[in-house]
Amino acid sequence: MNQKPTLLVLAAGMGSRYGGNKQIDGFGPHGETILEYSIFDAIRGGFGKVVFIVREEILEIAKEKFLPKLEGKIEVDWVIQSLDSFVPAELKQADRKKPFGTAHAVLCAKDAIQEPFAVINADDFYGKEAFDVLGKFLSSEVRPDLHAMVGYAIQNVLSENGTVSRGVCETNEKGQLIGMTERTSIAREGDKIVSRGEGEVLEIAENTPVSMNFWGFHPAVFADIEQMWKEFLPANLENLKSEFYIPTVANNLIKAGKAAFEILPGGKTWFGVTYTGDKPVVIDALKKLHETGEYPEDLWK
Repeated sequence: MNQKPTLLVLAAGMGSRYGGNKQIDGFGPHGETILEYSIFDAIRGGFGKVVFIVREEILEIAKEKFLPKLEGKIEVDWVIQSLDSFVPAELKQADRKKPFGTAHAVLCAKDAIQEPFAVINADDFYGKEAFDVLGKFLSSEVRPDLHAMVGYAIQNVLSENGTVSRGVCETNEKGQLIGMTERTSIAREGDKIVSRGEGEVLEIAENTPVSMNFWGFHPAVFADIEQMWKEFLPANLENLKSEFYIPTVANNLIKAGKAAFEILPGGKTWFGVTYTGDKPVVIDALKKLHETGEYPEDLWK
């Protein structure tokens, strides 16, 4: 494949714990959003297009925020994720308030993407190395039966301001993903990392790879996701809080023997904003990256 990969940005989330719309909040020295760093890194990692997935009500705000900066730098497209997207009339949940989750968001972009693509959260900082390694994979190695995920050691993706949830990965001898379990209430306790979710206490080794929702896919995955979505909807008709997640898609493809997932080693630097108290930490980290020359004084000059 020689076409440039696309970056698909999940920006429809509500930001409930943070207390504001963190997707468009400023963190950099000139008020840059976290997402601007990801797009900057994607451009230098060889990506040719960015597709934003947003809710209808934040579309205009997002366009005002990002389009003037990105014009002439990278192709931009917009996709709306709504509660009606890809939901047939007979399966609509009239009282549903919650979005259907990350895999549904990816499905919403089906008609906007024909090339290999990466998926990221809008409010996570992933680091230049991650975009370099995934850009290379998507340009040369991806196949309909081989996708990828950038892995991050769990010790590098905790918050000092509360517990976090993470997709904890199991791997085979080739370092490929064989399964992922969502662990909740994870925090450092003394010299250990412990998950206290689901009524059990589980110690997790420092270097265990986890998913920070940075995936690389061949576009053939859209057909697989759509098929799973058609099974998910009727099975969850009574559950107004059910969500259809990317790790579910990955686990199903691996179990069915339809696709393998490489865990790529680019996850060195990560930070994100789960709690309001995380904001000063992120501002400080970005300031240091500008001072060391990792990023220019002004990203878009």
